[in-house]
Amino acid sequence: MSKGNTFENDLMKLFFQGTAIANLADNAASSPNTNLYVSLHTGDVGEGGDQTTSEANYTGYARVAVVRTSSGWTVTNNSVTNAAAITFPQCTGGSNAITHFAVGTGSSGAGKILYKGALTASLAVSNLIIPEFAIGTLTISED
Repeated sequence: MSKGNTFENDLMKLFFQGTAIANLADNAASSPNTNLYVSLHTGDVGEGGDQTTSEANYTGYARVAVVRTSSGWTVTNNSVTNAAAITFPQCTGGSNAITHFAVGTGSSGAGKILYKGALTASLAVSNLIIPEFAIGTLTISED
């Protein structure tokens, strides 16, 4: 079972850009989320995890807010990418081997994960390293 391509693209625009799906879904809550939060993880958070599951914990780490508009995310062909660089705080102590990422609803705490995935290569974070997803390198697809 799968979704139609047009609906997949519409769904990505609803979640990542706050764009309504005519006659089906909108972003008209009294105070809709204006940002999504990208988090880094040292393992797969699984289907039942939240943004705290295996979350990075190097000194200085924090999730990064990305605005839910076309200036934050680019949606095309059932796929979404970051429209601007997503730069995490510099590591000032400790270390992590980052293997996964998530996009969720929480700036901190047990945020709801909307999408998650594995990095193409593990990232070793240690003192003075600044993790970053360059423009267009964080890709999420419906198919």
